[in-house]
Amino acid sequence: MSRVAKSPVTLPAGVDVTLKGQNLVVKGGKGSLELNAHQSVELTVEDKVITFAPRDGAKQSRALAGTTRSLVNNMVVGVSQGFEKKLLLQGVGYRAAVKGTVL
Repeated sequence: MSRVAKSPVTLPAGVDVTLKGQNLVVKGGKGSLELNAHQSVELTVEDKVITFAPRDGAKQSRALAGTTRSLVNNMVVGVSQGFEKKLLLQGVGYRAAVKGTVL
């Protein structure tokens, strides 16, 4: 198993997860996200903890388990805290204007 997939994803308060087959839905205060996981990755949800394991010992299955774990962790962070990107403009010749919340 990949090193990334060995660590489970712990769900913070206010985040709900629904697992139907390979379809994982993560709902939180900032919205809802959905992931259709690859069939070679086994997902289990127990007591606010999501664990990942490859279904077989193939190299691709191990890699996909780690990738799926990273995607789900990013989904959990996105619906609970959200993401922010700061833009820094340096130099001459760049034009930017802010109208309300639109750049």
